[in-house]
Amino acid sequence: MGKLDGKVAFITGIARGQGRSHALTLAREGADIIGLDLCAKPATTAYPGTTEDDLQETIRLVKEAGRQIVAEVADTRDFEQVKTVFDHGIEQFGRVDIVIPNAGICSGAKTWEISPQDWREMVDINLNGVFHTVKAAIPTMIAQNEGGSIVFIGSTEAIKGAENISSYAAAKHGVTGLMTSLARELGRYRIRVNSVNPTCVDTHMINNDFVYGLFRPDLDKPTRDDVIDTFSGTHILPVPWIQPQDVSNAILYLVTEPGRYITATPLVIDAGFIVKS
Repeated sequence: MGKLDGKVAFITGIARGQGRSHALTLAREGADIIGLDLCAKPATTAYPGTTEDDLQETIRLVKEAGRQIVAEVADTRDFEQVKTVFDHGIEQFGRVDIVIPNAGICSGAKTWEISPQDWREMVDINLNGVFHTVKAAIPTMIAQNEGGSIVFIGSTEAIKGAENISSYAAAKHGVTGLMTSLARELGRYRIRVNSVNPTCVDTHMINNDFVYGLFRPDLDKPTRDDVIDTFSGTHILPVPWIQPQDVSNAILYLVTEPGRYITATPLVIDAGFIVKS
């Protein structure tokens, strides 16, 4: 018996990284999955986009875990695309209990050097896409009248901000505001709304030349090995970054019985980053 037997989770950005980890973690506890991913590279990122092969691998792994999945290519910037995938999932599973708007990107520059187009892409994906995800799912959750759980993927930058990624920080601060507002609106329906706010997670989002350069501006072409000590120095605990599974474990806590009275909470998973910095 899993902790989520009979439940259905709607997750965006599931093709790899955190999204795949969240999908597999919930599937292993009995949840069926509705998911989507862009399967393309956004214009502003310094790392490769996901692919349809990545998405197919997530589908394979969820099925290997013994659960069903409806997963399609879609862009969270387009509400109709998000709603179409969600509706296909509801047609198969008939319900939704958990929503995780996970899809996001990281890019940046000095604030005054960010182009309006680059700023817009960040906000469109990291904030508007999050809104589109919950907008698609909430009416069904309310109509079910059985409660539910929404977990946003925030960041330590949703709490304190940082140089050179102001567009990212601004979008993630917006996610925190959306989370607390929704928690107030949905509490009467027994739908809990929280966010998880990790430090750097060991995925493509930090393993790229742009982020390495932020941590080692003294080097022309820093490598992963070059930045490990600098990353570690930002934390109280002596680790450079955390793993996607660490975030997934926190989500599992929030969406299962142990977290039944937690709502409107920005749960920080940061190895002491915020306090030390």
